[in-house]
Amino acid sequence: MAIARDNAASLFAEGGASTLRLILYLATAITIMVIDHRANYLHTLRATASVVVEPVYRLAALPADIARATREAVATQDQLARENRELREQLLLAQARLNRLDALLAQNARLKDLLDAQKNLGLSVQFARLIDVDLDPFRHRVVLNVGATQGARVGQPIIDAQGVMGQLVEVLPNTAVAMLITDPTHAIPVVVERTGLRTIAYGSGATDRLELRDIPRSADIKSGDKLLTSGLGGRFPPGFPVGTIGSVSTDRKGMFIAATALPAAALDRSGEVLLLQDQPQPYGPPAAAPPAAPPAEPTPATPPPASAPTAAPASPPATATESP
Repeated sequence: MAIARDNAASLFAEGGASTLRLILYLATAITIMVIDHRANYLHTLRATASVVVEPVYRLAALPADIARATREAVATQDQLARENRELREQLLLAQARLNRLDALLAQNARLKDLLDAQKNLGLSVQFARLIDVDLDPFRHRVVLNVGATQGARVGQPIIDAQGVMGQLVEVLPNTAVAMLITDPTHAIPVVVERTGLRTIAYGSGATDRLELRDIPRSADIKSGDKLLTSGLGGRFPPGFPVGTIGSVSTDRKGMFIAATALPAAALDRSGEVLLLQDQPQPYGPPAAAPPAAPPAEPTPATPPPASAPTAAPASPPATATESP
């Protein structure tokens, strides 16, 4: 079967005419490029052509863009989740360190107060730390980390930086149990600082209240008065803060005054305390003064110097001379 031959002239067909057309086209193209490069006449045409062709480029690159965006989204989500988890862990760690720092600062302040109290009191004390607390309504007891091995003894008063906390009621080899002043079975002799009125503060079973009972109606006591240890009984040395009078009212019988007081010590917050060593109380007459030393013997008079006799007789002749 004969193949039909295309008689149309091709651009690269053999022959002189085709070569001449090719040269003409190349010259035209070079001329247009030089003119465009010199005068930039085809800028608008290129801009229009790029606007027309750009959607085709974007459509061709769309699958690759979608795949890359998907990979970045997945990777970014995983990275964000990992960073979020790491930041949460760092935040928890920083919060824990901050809380620990606050606790250390508070402990440092309490220890400083205890040291200041020890220096101001000028008494022999022993430092102790609370290791257990029992604050049910019928027993207000705390356990300290010192015992008989460390020199603790039953009856020793314990204080914090603000005031009296209680006394030791049981001493074991390495621990001791202390009864707080708010224990329902505890009582402490006190004196009103303002008036000198002596009375007894009883534990109420609440860590924020002491009770003062059977106060005479004629007694001068009012809210805000400070209570100090009176020293009676020889257990608590005098002058330590015990509490502050809160309310004053008449008891149920109407014959006496009843008052409540807020403890001075931080019974529900103190973690470090001081154990007071036994302070000897003076009994009987004061000790006799030591005998005075015998007076020293008088020293003999010093003889006058040799020039004195010569000077004494010289005075009368001078007077006799002036008389005539």
